[in-house]
Amino acid sequence: MAGAEPVMMILQALGGLGLFLLGMIVMTDGLRGLAGDAIRSALIRFTSSPASGAVTGAVSTAILQSSSATTVAAVGFVGAGLMTFNASLGIIFGANIGTTITGWLVALLGFHLQLGTLLLPLVLAGAGMRLFFNGRTAAAGFALAGFGLIFVGIGTMQTGMAGMQGLVTPDTLPADTWSGRILIVLLGVAVTLATQSSSAGVAATLTALYTGTISFEQGLALVIGMDIGTTVTAVLATIGGSTAARRTGISHLVYNLFTGSGAVLLISPYLAAWRYLLPGALALHAEIALVAFHTLFNVLGVLLMLPFTDRFARLIRRLIPEHLTPYALEFDRHLLATPALALTVIQESLLVQFVLLLNHVDAIVNTGREQKRTDLARAQTALDETREYLDAIHLKGAGDTGWERMLALVHVLDHMQRLHERCEEDEDRAITARESGNLSTMHDLLAGQISANLASIARGDWHQLAQQSAQSGLAIAQQGGPQRDLIASSVANGSMSLPGATDCLEAIRWLERVAHHIARIDHHLHNAILASGK
Repeated sequence: MAGAEPVMMILQALGGLGLFLLGMIVMTDGLRGLAGDAIRSALIRFTSSPASGAVTGAVSTAILQSSSATTVAAVGFVGAGLMTFNASLGIIFGANIGTTITGWLVALLGFHLQLGTLLLPLVLAGAGMRLFFNGRTAAAGFALAGFGLIFVGIGTMQTGMAGMQGLVTPDTLPADTWSGRILIVLLGVAVTLATQSSSAGVAATLTALYTGTISFEQGLALVIGMDIGTTVTAVLATIGGSTAARRTGISHLVYNLFTGSGAVLLISPYLAAWRYLLPGALALHAEIALVAFHTLFNVLGVLLMLPFTDRFARLIRRLIPEHLTPYALEFDRHLLATPALALTVIQESLLVQFVLLLNHVDAIVNTGREQKRTDLARAQTALDETREYLDAIHLKGAGDTGWERMLALVHVLDHMQRLHERCEEDEDRAITARESGNLSTMHDLLAGQISANLASIARGDWHQLAQQSAQSGLAIAQQGGPQRDLIASSVANGSMSLPGATDCLEAIRWLERVAHHIARIDHHLHNAILASGK
């Protein structure tokens, strides 16, 4: 039985780590449901430069307890054209600082206060809120239950590691030499890859340090490795994603390799500073000193990198070149997990395609504008890809955030397809509308509608555009009836041949349909933008 006791302690320590991971997952899901939309809005609102992005990224990650949630949001904003790649780098840098808050919670509350047993009722209360309520109350319950589980896990892990004293000691790991530190950094990378969470790795490191399983120097090297290890997961997650996603993953990796290398060089000066400024305090407050080191090298990394953000961005662009297409934005499948971001990409992509189709209609309606023609085959491919991506977004129902926006975008896509079909029709109809004196009024109204669209889209004035476009569409429709009667009279009195009249009637139908689809696209795009909160 004595031989089985170490095994039981190892299993208990692993179970405690599992509880901690479960608590982090549950709490993150709850916080995302509670504050996710507000955080995403804040990221756009307050990220005007890399510096402001770093602050916003740090705060949002500290609130959501998930650097991946923050970086995924940044990827979506860049892909949707809502944020520049340079500004998003600040969010990536700041997210590293935000992740250190978990270590502070563990170091300050997890060991000395022994909260695991005290917070068990909080787990029950949170589970009850999740079971019996909906919406934000249920999300708050998830966050509370997860918070309680984190400390239950720490307590269980601490008990298991305490029982392993003598079985695992600092001598088990490589010695505190330069080569030994590098090996321990690599071990930290491996631990993060195994747990898929740098926060869990840092919590395990703090627990091992508290129970004497590892030395302080070994703990410093481990958290460096865990900081680097968390980027490998991000890089793997971006495989097959958009250019923005792959750039973000590579940016995170390169940046953390930079800060990790600097942190390794910082270990000896950091140890010397503690021993000189606070002799003897290191042994009493090792956990606090370890978390302070984690925060310190991440803050220093941000401060050193921010002045060189533009150069860093150019390096990443060279590593991950962009294959530009004027027909649509890249549809990142990873963003489907966050419907609000996926809908933003759809909305911005449809706007790009709409402008291309407007330019094509302008080219076939007005002489001298041939250079504005669009490759209709590629435009159709872009519409098909947009439809497939929109079809992959699933919302729960009318009460779900984004429901009204999605309905509006479905209507936009439908009218975009119909407008594309009008562009594919025989251009003789457009030529007839342009050259026939009888149809000059309708032709001029459509030309004006197109010009107003392009100008208003450039200004972002959607309210006025929707109103003006509806009026133009109505005016063209009102002209159709009298023009048809006039053409019929011309055939009857012999001033127009029947084939010529047929061409004119086809041109009238074409003008009415094009004007109608443009007006409806403007209307539904306006509704989509209103629903997005912009």
